[in-house]
Amino acid sequence: MSDRVREMQKKILKLKEEKNAILLVHNYQRPEIQEIADFLGDSLELARAATKTSADIIIFCGVDFMAETAHILNPKRKVILPSLESRCPMAAQLPASLVRRVKERNPDVPFITYVNTLAEAKAEADICCTSANAPRVVERVKNDGMVFMGPDRNLAWYSERVTSVRVIPVPEDGHCYVHKKFKPEDVLRLKKKYPDAVVIVHPECDPEVQQLADAIGSTSQMVRFAHETDAERIIVGTEIGLIDRLRRELPEKEFIPLREDAVCREMKMITLERVLSALAEERPVVTVPEDVARRAERGIRRMLEVLA
Repeated sequence: MSDRVREMQKKILKLKEEKNAILLVHNYQRPEIQEIADFLGDSLELARAATKTSADIIIFCGVDFMAETAHILNPKRKVILPSLESRCPMAAQLPASLVRRVKERNPDVPFITYVNTLAEAKAEADICCTSANAPRVVERVKNDGMVFMGPDRNLAWYSERVTSVRVIPVPEDGHCYVHKKFKPEDVLRLKKKYPDAVVIVHPECDPEVQQLADAIGSTSQMVRFAHETDAERIIVGTEIGLIDRLRRELPEKEFIPLREDAVCREMKMITLERVLSALAEERPVVTVPEDVARRAERGIRRMLEVLA
C-alpha cells in the first residue's frame, strides 16, 4: 500500500470522527476502502447496520439503491453516496411502472422486489428480499404456491429451486452483467486445474453455473462458508472485490476468482479520493421523495424481519 493511500485513509478516519460519520461499505468495494469501513457486508447486512447507527452522517460506499435504502431507514440523517455515477444497471431493469402493471393484473400474487431495485419500485411491491434471505421471504409471503420476483431472473430460479414455490421473474431477462460473465466452462476449467478446490457462487449466476457449484450464497454467506469450510482452496464466483476481503481475513487459505474480469464498474467508481471529498463537502446527498420512501419502507422493514 502506498504512502498516499495511507495518508488519505488517515484523513478520512480523522474527518469521520470529527463529523460523527459512519462508513458503510459493500463487499465489492475497493480494498483500500474496505480496510477503513465501520461496517463491511452485503446488502442485507448493510441495511441492518443502517438501522442501528447513531451517526449524524452515513457515507455509503455502494451503489444507488443501497444508499436509497439507508436514507429510507434513516430519514433524519444525512446519507452521502460518494459517486452519483454508481448506479446499478440491474436496478434500472425493473421500473415502478412494470411492478404496478404486474400487480394490477395479478392482485392476489405477492410481488417481491430484490433489494437491487430503486425506491420507486420497492414502493410498489409487497416486500423486499436480498440474495441472503430470498428463499425465506418467498416461503413467508407465497400465496397458492406462487410469487413474482424481480429483477434478477437467476435469483428467482434459485429461490424456486430451494423452496419449490413457483417464482415468476419480472422482467423475464433481468440480470447482473457481472454474474452473467460466469460460464459453466469457467467452473469446469478451474475444477480440472484445482481438483481439491470447492466452488461457491452467487445466486445471480446462471442456473448452469449454480448447478456445478458446491455451494451457493450471498457474499455474506460466502464469507461464512470460507471461514467454516475445511477446504484450503476455494473458487469464488462473484465480483472480485469479495476476494480482497477473503484474502485479508483468511490469509492461510487460497481464494481463486472464477473470472478475473468479474468487475462491477459502478462499484469501482467510488475511490478514496471521492470518499474524502464527499466527507469533507458532505455531498452528494441521497434523497427519496417522502411518499415513495414511506411506501418503500414497509417492504424493507418486512424484509428485515425475515432472518437471513
